[in-house]
Amino acid sequence: MTTLLAHRYRLGEIHEFRAEGADFIYLVTAGAIFAADGATRKVLDLLAQGELDHDDLVRALIGDGLSAVDAEGLVRELRLARAIEANQVVQGLTPAAPPADFPLQALVLNVTNQCNLACTYCYEFGADKIATPAGKPKYMTVETAKSSVDFLLGSAGRREAVHITFFGGETLMNFRLLRDVVLYADEAAAAAGKRITYSLTTNATLLTDEIIQFLSDHAVGVTVSMDGPPELQDARRVYKNGKGSYAVMEPRLRKLIAGHKTRAVTARVTLSAGVTDVKRIYQHLKHDIGFHEVGFAPVTSADEREYSLNGDAMTGVLADFEALADEWLDYALQGKVHGFTNVSETLSELIAGSNKSHPCGAGLGLLGVSPSGDLSPCHRFTDADTHTLGHISTGLDQEKREDFLTRGHVAAKYECTSCWARPLCAGGCHHEAFVRYGDTGHANLHYCDWIRQWTDRCLQIYGTLAQKNPEFLERFAERKGLQ
Repeated sequence: MTTLLAHRYRLGEIHEFRAEGADFIYLVTAGAIFAADGATRKVLDLLAQGELDHDDLVRALIGDGLSAVDAEGLVRELRLARAIEANQVVQGLTPAAPPADFPLQALVLNVTNQCNLACTYCYEFGADKIATPAGKPKYMTVETAKSSVDFLLGSAGRREAVHITFFGGETLMNFRLLRDVVLYADEAAAAAGKRITYSLTTNATLLTDEIIQFLSDHAVGVTVSMDGPPELQDARRVYKNGKGSYAVMEPRLRKLIAGHKTRAVTARVTLSAGVTDVKRIYQHLKHDIGFHEVGFAPVTSADEREYSLNGDAMTGVLADFEALADEWLDYALQGKVHGFTNVSETLSELIAGSNKSHPCGAGLGLLGVSPSGDLSPCHRFTDADTHTLGHISTGLDQEKREDFLTRGHVAAKYECTSCWARPLCAGGCHHEAFVRYGDTGHANLHYCDWIRQWTDRCLQIYGTLAQKNPEFLERFAERKGLQ
């Protein structure tokens, strides 16, 4: 709520950037991007020096060549866009109470918490969990999985489409259940008048011709956890006896990419100490192996473990990200698609005008389901008893859900309220915040500078394409379903 005190203007919450010699404005409160013409630039420069009365601002624009009508119209337009604001008493953002009936869009089914690998940075049994709590199953049963499907369809409200992600442990250790669930869910969704899509994450070591054919036949999106060429993959993604996994994965991956005809196959790289050569990893996975897309995420850790990334390593990672972003832009300017998903995902959010109240859909449109049927905010909280939000048989505990979402709202994170990048970040991953700070509602302050720098780089990419190849932006938006 705001109270108007005077007809006097100041700059709103904006982030200015330049691309190809043109000025752009990122409107923080709207998550929108505008090109700034000469008259707009004049307003911004004037208000950067301090507040101005309405009449003084209009006179300055008239003196700069605008008609009185155009000057008034520009001021009105900039106010409506909140690029400039009337002098106000701002009481601050207040987290809105989450709606109790928010429709569910997706479930992550942790079909098993067991894995045939022993990756040294795995969060499956992290600081917020213990290994397979006593009395809880290690594998999801088909009854629990079917109940989860029914719960998803029954909680989706008027949504026309829903999604299930299969996760582990190693997902394919329970492939028989996955197959049965897809067949059941196809029929149940059709009966409910809804569309349903699927994806899974796997380490690819258990892929067979039969599995690949099923995934292709049912358009199951596949994300493979893989960290690069042999010596990097085998540094941390190892079997329990310490043997590397690359030699087992590589031929199976080639079969998967060749045989999966209906969905893109994506690689997800975990960057850790000693595994930070982003450009080399990308080259190998995209061009040598043939993944359609490759995305990167730094390992998360609350302490100084041997695999943690220090500040210098993160600086190097960002430099490589910048180099790959340049390559992504070069491709786009030629009308070609690049496979670096870290740019594609951020650009998608910028085009969509994302203005997040929460970092992701965890606890909102998305829930995780453990092998026992416990509900959690997402897959990363599976079997973390302190974050259980109910059970598939009894439904959501709305009080716990409301507490989780209220604390995780961006307006509840003091450091975020003045950050221009908050529409896309919203404070960062809930789970990482808990592991690092002991509070799911804490802002991930250790990544703030990195996120701002990366977001600014993607804004510049947007601006460059808007100037030099706007048709690519239109096609990109169409392909991502943003239009």
